[in-house]
Amino acid sequence: MADARLPHRKGRGAQINTPNPYHHLRYDEFPDPEDELRTEYIPTHPKTILNKITSPDLGNGYGLNSYQGCEHGCVYCFARTTHTYWGYSAGLDFETKVLYKEAAPELLRQALRKSSYEPMAIMMSGNTDSYQPAEKRFEITRRCLEVLYEFRHPVGIITKNSLVVRDLDLLRELAAEQLVHVCFSITTLQEPVRRMLEPRTASIHQRFEAVRVLSEAGIPVMVNIAPVIPGLTDHEVLGIAKRAAEAGARRIGYNIVRLNDEIADIFIDWVRRTYPDRADRILNRIRDCRGGELGEKRFGIRQHGEGEIATMIRQQYELAKRKFFPEPIDWPPYNFEPFHRRQRPQLSLW
Repeated sequence: MADARLPHRKGRGAQINTPNPYHHLRYDEFPDPEDELRTEYIPTHPKTILNKITSPDLGNGYGLNSYQGCEHGCVYCFARTTHTYWGYSAGLDFETKVLYKEAAPELLRQALRKSSYEPMAIMMSGNTDSYQPAEKRFEITRRCLEVLYEFRHPVGIITKNSLVVRDLDLLRELAAEQLVHVCFSITTLQEPVRRMLEPRTASIHQRFEAVRVLSEAGIPVMVNIAPVIPGLTDHEVLGIAKRAAEAGARRIGYNIVRLNDEIADIFIDWVRRTYPDRADRILNRIRDCRGGELGEKRFGIRQHGEGEIATMIRQQYELAKRKFFPEPIDWPPYNFEPFHRRQRPQLSLW
């Protein structure tokens, strides 16, 4: 259990490095907060870049992740456990050791050219954010979007970073042929909470401003109220939905936080340091949504939880939809026809 008297490391979400269950590595439980932790960018060289999505909660498609690890530092991030596969911790390592895939655009081009390729929507940021701070330096996401536009292939983007507006030119071209959807994850309207919970993400104002800019450019944008954290942000569902509608979002969604495996230890440490007077209340309310546990891996239940508190959150969400999104708003389906046309061989004139 974390000592609430320990100082909070500014600019980082996780405050500890949890043990790596695969490599039997253990770390100093409480690194000195005064030690500056610079982000290390590590090149990696995958042979493929597309991963087929198999989760029934997410539908069919591919995931494309240009980066592993994420400097945004969201304490609750479900992707933290994937960093252990690389030999790192799900804690501070996840946000200070960011792996980047320089060859991602060319690997994507190779995949789309294969005759065996089965076209389905590609989801960027299915694991870590494609517009995290590393993208400003490496521009891998932008180059992948250029490839997708070259092939006229549909793509979905999930982000917490207003850096996505940098690529407005490409997104506008993709949207003109119904090839792109953008989703902003927004957890809270309280900027002090945002700074502690997800310290290196764009501010709440910047995110809603990005929703407005993209929406006015004709790009389909939704806001995912996610994750809802019972006892901390669950009272904000209506407020976030209202701001989303005012900014021009076409739809909203939500999910409830789930703290699987090492993420539970990271979150418990964080909440006891950050909100020592409310920690037990927050943790117990999460457990109320998760059958007495902090984590949840059951498909069909893991997104929205179960129990009385989960039901109340769902009722708030349904009310928000009725109040702020009362009429069906155009949400264009992905258009695969331009991609198919480009895949067809050209007939010879001779």
